[in-house]
Amino acid sequence: MNYPNPAIVAQNAVRPLPRWALLLLCAAYVIFGFIGRDPWRNSDVAAFGYMRELAIGNTSWLSPTLAGLAPDIDGLLPYWLGALAMRIAPDWLPLEFAVRLPFVAMLALTLAATWYSIYHLARQPGAQPVAFAFGGEAYPLDYARAMGDAGLLALIACLGLAQLSHETTGYLAQLCCTALVFFSASSIPHRRNLSVFCGFAGLLGLSLSGAPTVSVLLGLGSAVIVGNSGIASQAKRMESAAILVLATLVASGFAWGLGLWHFNASAPGGFKEFQSYFRLILWFCWPAWPLAVWTLWRWRHQIFTRQWNRHLLLPLWFAVVALAAMATSRPSDRALLLGLPPMAALAAFALPTLRRSIGALIDWFTLIFFSISAITIWVIWIAVQTGFPRKPAANVARLAPDYVPTFSLLAFILAAGATIGWCALVWWRASRHRNAIWKSLILPASGATLGWILLMTIWLPMLNYGRSMAPQIKPVVALITDKSGCIGGYGLSRAQIAAISYYGNLRMVQPHNADRCEWIVADSAAIPTIGEVWPKEQWQEVGSVTRPTDKTDQLVVLRRRLP
Repeated sequence: MNYPNPAIVAQNAVRPLPRWALLLLCAAYVIFGFIGRDPWRNSDVAAFGYMRELAIGNTSWLSPTLAGLAPDIDGLLPYWLGALAMRIAPDWLPLEFAVRLPFVAMLALTLAATWYSIYHLARQPGAQPVAFAFGGEAYPLDYARAMGDAGLLALIACLGLAQLSHETTGYLAQLCCTALVFFSASSIPHRRNLSVFCGFAGLLGLSLSGAPTVSVLLGLGSAVIVGNSGIASQAKRMESAAILVLATLVASGFAWGLGLWHFNASAPGGFKEFQSYFRLILWFCWPAWPLAVWTLWRWRHQIFTRQWNRHLLLPLWFAVVALAAMATSRPSDRALLLGLPPMAALAAFALPTLRRSIGALIDWFTLIFFSISAITIWVIWIAVQTGFPRKPAANVARLAPDYVPTFSLLAFILAAGATIGWCALVWWRASRHRNAIWKSLILPASGATLGWILLMTIWLPMLNYGRSMAPQIKPVVALITDKSGCIGGYGLSRAQIAAISYYGNLRMVQPHNADRCEWIVADSAAIPTIGEVWPKEQWQEVGSVTRPTDKTDQLVVLRRRLP
């Protein structure tokens, strides 16, 4: 039985989002978060530490270590990119900013690849809207551009994307490579050379970024879907599928040759763990996931036909792989990050089938949620700066004692400009262009960007104070009067070792290599067991430093007693 296509779209509904507005939104989302902040705990500063060790030549490029410890995140590509950026950066550029430049490019590439993926998927015959009896339906190219805009807005709107996409870790590299593979499988029948290059680059990048299993699943699954989808000829389908299979084999071979195949998957836990997964998906993928579910329901009869509909099956397969990785990997939110581009694609295909009442509900919820969030951010900032209102100021003083507020005119201007832009957008949305197909996602994407800009401008000093390790590590380094020798670390995390090495320009070593070291930095919780490594009488405590925002996190500096 042939079911009717659920997409009913008129030509006046596919007017494009102005390019300047879309590019400005993407630029603001990408740039803020990479500029002006310190490396944050834990994964961010730990990855930075490994990149710095590579850049200064303290470790091997094929097996990087930090004070003798291997990374807790498998993969080599992100460390290579960060180290190379440090090496070629001019001396006047801070290392913590230089290392972010490749990751800025990867986030921008993720957004671009997602737009073009959805654009090509929307051009598929099965994705096209129903033809009207007397004409007036959306033109195919205009429809595809509008769907690309909608999908990109859905991706930016996802709440879980903001922080993780601005960290210099392998997870952003995996996200970028996933988006490249998604683009390759979406466009390979139409843009052969570019698609082949992106497919090889994405699959190889996934394998080199610590996700070789995901690379194999995405590559082989894409080959099966492309081989059975409605492309013009069977020869073209088979050729496209063969290219994806070859790219998968090449990427797997590189991962095997470099020893990157580590099966760290764990079985999903019980009912409580599944509840935590549900809560994670609920906020992390909002607002893409409810729209994606709506797409699967409204297009359910078109998912499997005689020739598979690639615009549904391809993002569905990518999303399923990401959900499986979330359930079998730790940390779960980092694995779920890979599912955001395909969920955004599915969310875009919900828009041609949404009722006006549902679109209005999304608008009102978004307006209220992000407006209240922006007001809250401004009120707390004003309270910190002026002391009024008293309760928010007291709460900040309790959570971050000894924090000294600072005022930046540039940050204030940027935050005020973003807030005024939000108000103007709300007015524009309420008064004009009500028929645009992407109208229901412009407020969520802009609201998410507004909140991120406010956090990365007027709140950045507070966030740096709470999330940076500098307020604790710099006093620790100051207690070490002789920095010429090695420093032993006991009970420290990779992030703490990386921060001590960077802020003090010190050479950290593990306890079993610290026999000749004059100084030791230890976690206070590990002090009772330090006698298992060295006789306690050999060391005297010089001082201790507590993290300002966590009284249970204390580092102790010890010095070897003179004979």
